[in-house]
Amino acid sequence: MDATEALQTTDAPDDAPTRELDVRSLGPPKPLQNTLETLAEIDDDEVVVQFNDRAPEFLYPKLDDRGFAYDTVEGEDMTVTTIWKA
Repeated sequence: MDATEALQTTDAPDDAPTRELDVRSLGPPKPLQNTLETLAEIDDDEVVVQFNDRAPEFLYPKLDDRGFAYDTVEGEDMTVTTIWKA
């Protein structure tokens, strides 16, 4: 799955510019840290598409606290989470 497919498969705005973030090879807590750092830099209309090897359970409460919307799709070989400003 690529970023375009992720936008079509999730509730994220499908016409938004995207920023891809592949954290599959990183051990904890790097995926969480890298994602939060990336989110601090995005434009209001931008969607982050995070590719991970698991659902980012520890990220979800932090997204809620920061006012982000998100949707996750779990596949066989990766989990894709789209994140955007609510």
